[in-house]
Amino acid sequence: MREVLQKSVFIAALAFAFPAAAAPAPIAMSETEQAAPAVPPILSARERAETENRILTERLDTVIPAIMRAEGIDLWLLVAREYFEEPVVASMLDAENMHARRRTILIFHDPGGSKPVERLTVSRYGLGGLFTAAWDPAKQPDQWQAAADLIAARNPAKIAINVSDLHQFADGMTVSQYDKFTAALPAALHQRIVSGEGLAIRWLETRTPAEIALYPTIERTAHAVIGEAFSRKVITPGVTTAEDVQWWYRDRLLQLGLDAWFHPSIGIQRQGAQGMLEGPVVILPGDLLWTDFGITYLRLNTDTQHLAYVLKPGEASAPAGLTQGLANSNRLQDILTRQFTVGRSGNEALARARAEAKAAGLDPSVYSHPIGLHGHGAGPSIGFWDNQNADPRGEAAIHARTAWSIELATNSAVPEWGGQRVDFRAEENAYFDGKTVRFIDGRETSLTLIPSAP
Repeated sequence: MREVLQKSVFIAALAFAFPAAAAPAPIAMSETEQAAPAVPPILSARERAETENRILTERLDTVIPAIMRAEGIDLWLLVAREYFEEPVVASMLDAENMHARRRTILIFHDPGGSKPVERLTVSRYGLGGLFTAAWDPAKQPDQWQAAADLIAARNPAKIAINVSDLHQFADGMTVSQYDKFTAALPAALHQRIVSGEGLAIRWLETRTPAEIALYPTIERTAHAVIGEAFSRKVITPGVTTAEDVQWWYRDRLLQLGLDAWFHPSIGIQRQGAQGMLEGPVVILPGDLLWTDFGITYLRLNTDTQHLAYVLKPGEASAPAGLTQGLANSNRLQDILTRQFTVGRSGNEALARARAEAKAAGLDPSVYSHPIGLHGHGAGPSIGFWDNQNADPRGEAAIHARTAWSIELATNSAVPEWGGQRVDFRAEENAYFDGKTVRFIDGRETSLTLIPSAP
């Protein structure tokens, strides 16, 4: 009894020390970005796990049957080993199972007709009740033979495994695991093995209604942190360096209990200076600042680039040439998002956008990419900063229910800077529902202004 009471007191103390965060109020998708928004309430660890598991269940229930039937695959085999999880398996682990255990084998089988897709795990440990355990080591000690027997009993027409030379997201089957699998599988079934590339990409790129309902809050969180970074709270002109702001981002995320999926970038463009100044360079009045910042929260990622101008003493606004440069990039965003059509390749969207932008007198560079469970997500790319021509990674079709980083830049001569050409980079996250592209939490349409004095 004493131990029970002590445990109860301890749990109560934890609850007092770490109270559960209030669930964030739903934030609707918006074309207008708020200036310096507040950080929404951050969920507790338990609330995050509950949310992640609810969304994962919905994804497994709805996305898997749809993509297997669309791709014409009746059995999909996924394999991962502890601390060496391939991207698809990692995205299917529930919030309490942070890694694969020993060797985790997942099997999806579509029996056809109106029957539901089977979700099986041939492994020693269950996976949060999301997959049915299908291996009894006492009856069949060989895990690979158990998987092979299960597959042979279902006699699938196609056995998809994740192998792909082009896409890292669909290349999770290692040589050693493939050799073990094929050694156990009846020889007559070997010719039925096909690449699961289409399944892997479609699984990772497809966003569910629940994910899209959450995304504006996640994006608002990133926008709020950028707003703090681009303020006198963080930047003292003449004192603060670019790298100071980078590490402030990292510390701020530690405070919030969030993760960055890449080290934040801060760059300075300055009148009379060539290129982008970075690192230990001190921020000065008259500088145009650029940031690239992304977070991971509730398994979804953001990727945002904003610009800010440090006012000179006596200035109330940025030079007109800088304001026009951002407007040019906003115009390129509009041109690009009009090119989104289901079935159109990323390469075609790139070519069309660049042609229209050049006809409008812009100097465009487009390097947009899918986003979601990964920052640089699965799906067709639309250009690369170092390749503005067609690329094999842009050959695939654009699909509905996908999220995107509309990432691009225009270059413009700034009269107030003696005609110096300046790079106006912009990146905002958006959702394509199959008909229109909508920004998840708006986009930057005016330069953030940072006073030179408090």
